[in-house]
Amino acid sequence: MVKNEERLLAAAIYGISFFTAFIGPLVIWLVKKDESSYIDYHGREYFNFLISYTVYAIISSILVLVLVGIFMLSILGIAAIVFTVIGAIKAYEGKEYRIPFIFRLL
Repeated sequence: MVKNEERLLAAAIYGISFFTAFIGPLVIWLVKKDESSYIDYHGREYFNFLISYTVYAIISSILVLVLVGIFMLSILGIAAIVFTVIGAIKAYEGKEYRIPFIFRLL
């Protein structure tokens, strides 16, 4: 059973990303990853998500020249917000959520 503090910090990794996309989640993950495998899982999942969607955004930005990238960037932005909110909710519920369409590098 996952403790309430772990669930709250795992959800905070996703939630704080709306204000500081990189620094806030990184601090939480680095401080607590050795103490909790649950926080480590969600930290890895979030940073894999961040890396993957950054790559997608770069590719979409290049494809703006072909006009397809405009559509892709809008879909990407909506998907990033939706998956971040779902990740925060699932983390707070104590579930391990796997964000779709990401590379698992970490």
